[in-house]
Amino acid sequence: MTTRILSILLLGMALAQAQTNIVLLKVGDKAPDFTLKALDDQTVRLSELTDKGNVVVLVLRGWPGYQCPICDRQVHDFIASETGFAEAKAQLIFVYPGAADDLKAHAEEFKSWRGKQWPKEFLYVLDPDYTLVNAYGLRWEAPRETAYPSTFVLDKNRVIRYAKISHSHGDRTKAIEILQAVRPAEK
Repeated sequence: MTTRILSILLLGMALAQAQTNIVLLKVGDKAPDFTLKALDDQTVRLSELTDKGNVVVLVLRGWPGYQCPICDRQVHDFIASETGFAEAKAQLIFVYPGAADDLKAHAEEFKSWRGKQWPKEFLYVLDPDYTLVNAYGLRWEAPRETAYPSTFVLDKNRVIRYAKISHSHGDRTKAIEILQAVRPAEK
């Protein structure tokens, strides 16, 4: 009996330690590099983009079993600010995470859902099986969830100059916030 209780306590401590080992990225950290594919199978590598200038990485909820209306609203806001991002010379990457099965079909549906007109300069990539989400510590381990909606502004060295990780469906970054954050990163 004592051995069983001790085993349970040790297991609980190990699980608690594992959860505290998840490192959330913050301002000043160097963002891990990633390579993901766009809907047209074009390879998108973060380090190649940051070599050219500032990058904004927006992690959407992807496919939690339905298209997220709050993600849709956030994307529309950024599309409406396309000119400001072009003037700031910031590259935007929207990440659509989910289980690999049917992810591309769901992402294609989201891309045109509710009449979105994506600027050709905005990159839209798939994160099958949560490769980026896990590397960035953004996996939302709950039923019908995928990733914490997050936004990062990275400079030419992949150093994070702005970070916001929402631990709810709402509380998303607005395009105006990111435009203000990306301009100082131009230095």
